[in-house]
Amino acid sequence: MDAPRHVPDLIDALRADLEGVAFDVEHVEALLGPVAAGALHREEVVPALRATTSAVARGGDDEALATLTRLFVLGCAVPRTGLDRALTWVGTDGAQRLGLVAAAGNGTDDEVRALVDLRPYAAVDGHGEATWWLASDLGELATGRALRTDHVLGVGGASTTLAQVTVRDERARALDLGTGCGVQALHASRHVTHVTGTDISRRALAFARFNAALAGIGEDRLALREGSMLEPVAGERFDLVVSNPPFVITPRRADVPAYEYRDGGRSGDDLVRDLVAGVGDVLAPGGLAQLLGNWEVRRGEPWDARVGEWLDASGLDGWVVQRELLDPAQYAETWIRDGGTSPERDPDGWAQRYGAWLDDFASRDVEAVGFGVVTLRRPHDESRARLRRLEEVTGTVQQPLGPVLAAALAAHDWLAARDDDALAHERLRVAPDVTEERYLTPGAVDPQVVLLRQGGGFGRAVQVGTATAGLVGACDGELAVGQIVGALGALLGTGADAVAADVLPTVRGLVEDGLLLPV
Repeated sequence: MDAPRHVPDLIDALRADLEGVAFDVEHVEALLGPVAAGALHREEVVPALRATTSAVARGGDDEALATLTRLFVLGCAVPRTGLDRALTWVGTDGAQRLGLVAAAGNGTDDEVRALVDLRPYAAVDGHGEATWWLASDLGELATGRALRTDHVLGVGGASTTLAQVTVRDERARALDLGTGCGVQALHASRHVTHVTGTDISRRALAFARFNAALAGIGEDRLALREGSMLEPVAGERFDLVVSNPPFVITPRRADVPAYEYRDGGRSGDDLVRDLVAGVGDVLAPGGLAQLLGNWEVRRGEPWDARVGEWLDASGLDGWVVQRELLDPAQYAETWIRDGGTSPERDPDGWAQRYGAWLDDFASRDVEAVGFGVVTLRRPHDESRARLRRLEEVTGTVQQPLGPVLAAALAAHDWLAARDDDALAHERLRVAPDVTEERYLTPGAVDPQVVLLRQGGGFGRAVQVGTATAGLVGACDGELAVGQIVGALGALLGTGADAVAADVLPTVRGLVEDGLLLPV
């Protein structure tokens, strides 16, 4: 199997080498410079090639870092002697034994080419900063070819999003369903005692095993199992399930390639539907499942109709945040290009696959495809009313959102335990990131619009009335909600009961969204 090999002593030596040459995100970007680093993020390699060529030619401290960047990130051949200098401990021979490179020969100037993409990774999630090295298959940018169908994907936008929205409190057992190269399992290993990663791809599991070993995570903390969806863990229970599943909606036709990392082999959005409906089978009480997904929006239906049915079928607390909505043509273009087919390189293949996607969507009256984050929870108290929330947030959010989601779930539970009479006895304070905006027409005394704006998290802007604005302004943690309501009733001349009926539903929403915090 052409994947990295698990050789513990050599992996330890490789880790020492990568640390020794500072092969990390900060130093690689400093080597490239802001222009070349920015271009590389846009998948344009020419500036990075020029920067690393110059660094190798200059020699000195940057030569080893430039050599590794050219080899593993840019997919360039490097001379054997240069790689031996960069990998002092493991050397070219050790890198070959690990399945990372192939050398043309044993001469000092013989070319060595990477067999994998190996690059530094840095991210900030709800647990703090995370840094590792991650191996995956070389991409189209390095190989110049369309992806193989068993391609093992590295870190992309979807996996970064999932890492940032995952709740990161301490848990005993976690499941990374569809682990791929293992990035979600690595994130979970920092706050979970034991992690299980599953994947249908043996090659993906080999990459994940290598990456875990390179990160210093032993098999006693991370177990990897082969199998489809929840089958490898049937009958088990987990406190956290994370999944970037193969959610891409792909025509089920022989002339359209299916890629293991993104295509689940199901028609339409059936895979995501079944995962949402069935993941509760492996959730312990209080357990969370967080996953990404696509869902079809059928003609004449609102986007949340189908997903709402999935939440109802799950029997769990459910919160769906739709982040993007694409029409069928946009969706087809995105994923045909993702597989390495373009109209410039293969016009016939492009046209054939484009038509297949459009035909597939038309067969089910699909007029758009949504993308978003699904959070599910098995409540400790199965008798209480379920959380059911579906919303569209397409603007900029402040990551990581994991702590925001955790706080919102806690606020929901806090509110569920308090009727309005109990809420009236509580004290609240305004969250420190909340500001108030008032809009008046020139010469007016009273504002026509009052907005409470959240500076972090989802960046919500909530329009409130005069009474609610007055209550929020008085929420400094000193007075109980009922005391403030009573004072407003006297001030406005409407009585406390009328003010309470007006403001308390909005106050509950402000608490759940984190604009007001219980003291």
